[in-house]
Amino acid sequence: MNPDILSVTFHDPADGVRVLSVAGEIDHDSVEVLRDAVERALADGRDRLVCDLSAVPFCDSGGLSLFVETHRRATARGGWLRLAGPQDQVRFVLDVANLDRYLGVHPTLDEALSAAGQ
Repeated sequence: MNPDILSVTFHDPADGVRVLSVAGEIDHDSVEVLRDAVERALADGRDRLVCDLSAVPFCDSGGLSLFVETHRRATARGGWLRLAGPQDQVRFVLDVANLDRYLGVHPTLDEALSAAGQ
């Protein structure tokens, strides 16, 4: 694992919502950094999560699997996962895997937060 290629910061803009701002490449060498952030959010009682992907140029199948797993875990707790601002290559991968239909994918963080109440 190379945590230097990925960083995750967070903030809680609304009651029960945690935004995970991800920067760097999500791949088999770095996915555990994001997984740890998701685990902390869920352990903190946050079951409504937004991953801001605007600073993520690449995401492999490990990242996609983590998004699906996180979505399942959050919805089982009555929450959800939203993905915000994916760059073109990441958006393409989400579309090809048909995850754009399964996960809430929004062009911007503001739109993901606005959709949060839906």
